[in-house]
Amino acid sequence: MRKFSKCLLVATIGLLAPLAAAGTGQAITGGDADGNAHPNVGILVFYTAEGRFRCTGTLVTSTVVLTAAHCADGTLGKAIVSFDSEIAQSAPSGIPVAADPTKGYTKAPGVVNGKTWYAGTAYRSPAYSNFTDMDNWNDYAVVKLDKAISGIAPAKLAPLNYMNGFEQPALNKTLFDLVGYGTRIDKPAAGPQKPQALSFPLIRRATTAPGQKLTVQLIQMNGNINDTRGGGGTCFGDSGGPAFLNGYVVGVTSYGLTSNCRYIDGYQRVDIGVAQAFLASFGVYPAA
Repeated sequence: MRKFSKCLLVATIGLLAPLAAAGTGQAITGGDADGNAHPNVGILVFYTAEGRFRCTGTLVTSTVVLTAAHCADGTLGKAIVSFDSEIAQSAPSGIPVAADPTKGYTKAPGVVNGKTWYAGTAYRSPAYSNFTDMDNWNDYAVVKLDKAISGIAPAKLAPLNYMNGFEQPALNKTLFDLVGYGTRIDKPAAGPQKPQALSFPLIRRATTAPGQKLTVQLIQMNGNINDTRGGGGTCFGDSGGPAFLNGYVVGVTSYGLTSNCRYIDGYQRVDIGVAQAFLASFGVYPAA
C-alpha cells in the first residue's frame, strides 16, 4: 500500500451497501461530534469512473463550496452536498444513488431520508499537480451550486498570505480547528480488536491539531491523538474539509502519511495568491 497517492484521501461509498474505507486516507481521529458548531461544513458525494466517493467541503459563498482538487478530479455529472451534521448512525447510509452511475448525479436530490441534498458542478484547479509537485500542489477546487443556499452563513476565507505570520517557532504552538465527515479510527465492536477505519456513524466531527511545518503551498500538522497539544487529525473522507484558524479557512485537507491516520497530515493552503485567484473567478474573496 502506497503511503502517498491519490486514493489515500477519499473513502468509498458502496452502492446500496455499507460504507467501506478504501486506501490510506483522510476522518477526524480523536475528535468529537460537531453538532451545529460548523453548519457551513458539508459532506460531498460524487461519482467517477472508479465508483462513488465522499469528501468534505465548506460553504464559502451562498453558491460555492470549497473542497480539494482530488475531490473534483474526473467527476461524472454533478456532485451533491448536504449540511446535515448527522447522515447515518449505522448502515445503510441512506445517501441518494444516481439513476445512472455512468452519468453521475444530474440534479439535486432534495430531501432524502430526512437529509437535504443540493447539487452543483465541480471545478478543480487547472494547476493541480495530482500529488507530484510539492511546490505546486494546488489541491483546491470548488463545487458551484445550482441554487443559492439560505440560512447558512458562509465561512470566511483567510486574507492573502495570512499563514506567513505563523511560521516557526509560532507554528508548533498554533492550534488549528479541523472539521470533516470522515471515518474514525477505533476498535470495532466485534472481531480482532485492532484499531481500524470505521465508516459509521457517518457524522460531522471536529478536532484540533498543532502546526508542524509551513511551505509555500502546504500546512503540515501533527495528527496523532496522543499529542497533548491537540485532539487528533484527519482521515478517510475528511478530504477537502476546512482547516480553520482564528475563524478563517486557511487550508483544506489534502493528504496523510500513514494508513492509521495518526501521524503527519497535509493541508493545502488557500491563503496563497494562486489559490485566491482561482477562487476569485468563482466570486470567492478573502476577508477584509
